[in-house]
Amino acid sequence: MPKHIIHLIGVAGNSLAKKDFDFISTCSAIFVSDRMRPVILAGLPDYPSSRIFSILPLKAALLAMKDGLIRGDVAVLASGDPLFFGIGALISKHFDTGQLRITPAVSSMQLAFARIGVAWHDATFLSLHGRERIHLAGRILSSSKICILTDGQNTPTDIAQELLAEFTPEQIRGCRCFVGEDLGSDKERLTHGPLKVIAEMQFSDPNVMIILQDIMKKEDDPVFGLQEHDLRHSRGLITKDEIRAAVIHALALPRKGVFWDIGAGSGSVSVEAARLAAHLEVYAIERYDEQFSHITSNRERYSVWNLEPVKGEAPDILHRLPDPDRVFIGGSGGNLEGIINVSVDRLKAGGRIVVTAVLDKTCTDAPQYLYAHGLEVDIKRIAVSRHCYPSTETTELNPIAIITGRKCKVL
Repeated sequence: MPKHIIHLIGVAGNSLAKKDFDFISTCSAIFVSDRMRPVILAGLPDYPSSRIFSILPLKAALLAMKDGLIRGDVAVLASGDPLFFGIGALISKHFDTGQLRITPAVSSMQLAFARIGVAWHDATFLSLHGRERIHLAGRILSSSKICILTDGQNTPTDIAQELLAEFTPEQIRGCRCFVGEDLGSDKERLTHGPLKVIAEMQFSDPNVMIILQDIMKKEDDPVFGLQEHDLRHSRGLITKDEIRAAVIHALALPRKGVFWDIGAGSGSVSVEAARLAAHLEVYAIERYDEQFSHITSNRERYSVWNLEPVKGEAPDILHRLPDPDRVFIGGSGGNLEGIINVSVDRLKAGGRIVVTAVLDKTCTDAPQYLYAHGLEVDIKRIAVSRHCYPSTETTELNPIAIITGRKCKVL
């Protein structure tokens, strides 16, 4: 006997064709959002209301879907393309592929770009639906064309107000904003204007927001391997090129997550890390004013808006930051033990802490502190000499230890 099927049907706007009503009327159960329920009740007045379920809460809906499949096919109605920031990905985790039939409709994001006449194949898409606005300004600044799926807690008004507070006047002037409300329905409205205008308006839900910017990409900048002279710094107070490369290798940066760079100095490690992993949240912690200004300058020079400079002294300032996946301690200001204590306690399972050490005391203490907390520790020592051919004059850099502590994953 063949298995019954879940028909995941995309809906554009709030309307269904007669053939769709005819089909879903044969299903044993129908799952809809609260917004779609009146449409189904009006279109299928004879369908038993006891067999029309809400998609949310999802846990209860999944159980009801499994029960419905015993009796026959099940219909799930979702906005636009169910697999594009939609419920399709969640449902597909709980049912075999052979049990799913997915029919997408035009998504609100596609409609939004169509309404403003702008190609969307090279756009960045960001869903804030049920999510926190983490590093929002940086994520937007990194893209010349971004489309944001909003919700009741992350409205275009709130987003515009946050960007006005975070952006420079030049960045504000470079933004063009569009908000599409109720796209595909008879209540559709399209609004465009500068951030200041959007920040003072109210919008009906659902809506999407598009932000366009003129961003000049520096195509000649390397993907990795910035030189010391490429970064603003003071009196040679910068992690040297060779050491920086080895530190980033030891960190084994994740594609996304949280990275603390403690005692960041000029921010050279932070800048390289942020450029390599655009979805990594990078926090460069520095207590000295001059060095802090270098971090902000280097961030702007390389447009690494996923890097957030943090003014303050570790470990006291660390409570403000989200738990890290990686920590680099390039400078401790005499607080190494306290910094390691807090960092290990907050470090996520599977995370790494990397410490660079020139002084014998740091070389001795750092491994002991890390090991005492149960981390797996290894130490590499690097000695660098430099000379420019054909000159025979050699510059010897101070030997440095790179100490890595790895926190085991919980099985």
